[in-house]
Amino acid sequence: MASPRADVQAVVTERHRMGECPVWEEATGQLVYVDIHAQTVCRWSPHSGQVQAVSLGHRVGCVALRGREKDSYVVAAGTRLGLLDWDSQQVTWVAQLDRHRPHNRFNDGKADPAGRFVAGTMPEPSAPGVWEPAQGSLYSLQGNHSVLCLADRLGIPNGLDWSADHRTFYHVDSLDYAVHAYDYDMQAGTIKNRRLVYQLPRGRAMPDGLCVDSAGTLWVACIDGGKVIQVDPQTGFCLRTLDLPVSRVTSCCFGGPDYTELYVTSAADGLSPEQLQREPQAGHVFKVSGLGICGRPCFPFVG
Repeated sequence: MASPRADVQAVVTERHRMGECPVWEEATGQLVYVDIHAQTVCRWSPHSGQVQAVSLGHRVGCVALRGREKDSYVVAAGTRLGLLDWDSQQVTWVAQLDRHRPHNRFNDGKADPAGRFVAGTMPEPSAPGVWEPAQGSLYSLQGNHSVLCLADRLGIPNGLDWSADHRTFYHVDSLDYAVHAYDYDMQAGTIKNRRLVYQLPRGRAMPDGLCVDSAGTLWVACIDGGKVIQVDPQTGFCLRTLDLPVSRVTSCCFGGPDYTELYVTSAADGLSPEQLQREPQAGHVFKVSGLGICGRPCFPFVG
């Protein structure tokens, strides 16, 4: 069970193949997220209960809000970065990366406090659960659509966010089963001085998506672990564990009118028919309330 004060509710009951990268859109009161393997960007309205989806024709790793345009988002799909116009369902591609690594694709990403879009590439597994090491990179898309490589030779770049003072960048490397912190230069948009924040036991639950709450603690989704953990980045201690009714928990973000609701995505892909029978809610999106803590608005991309 989850924490005694927490209430876990499935709010999107479609079976997503690989739900990921939830983003609360304050202007419309909707949750935006992706289904990587279905190649779609999705929007769920808590008012109507309806889900809208736009197909991109490529596996889409992440999405972020775009500050200048209504119904417009920045996306990372395949090995390309682009701007999605929701009404026309068209994407304007602005950059392509990792041309020398044809088996790579973009994974998780998020806009930084200055409006850059930071996203990582990862290798596709050569067999289930088998990845070639040191093939991932972390990129930053600037407002003028130029791209800066922040780091390379990573395993699987994943969940990312920034501290409240914007001086620290948190980043998951799933193959390392680790959450790392870096010094973040907000003016230059660069990182340095990597250090370990939290280490998960190898071979068990793998860290995936991540978000930071208003108190500065980290919430880390653990795929194949059926949980989200709250971590104090100062002490490296796990403060709380939220158990979900599904094993493939992928990512999380805070949302709702006052950002007191934690939205958690999950995946059905990777489960056997027997496991899917045991987990009828696999691939659903969950809302966790009653945590006694709040998050903060997501930053928009300025380009």
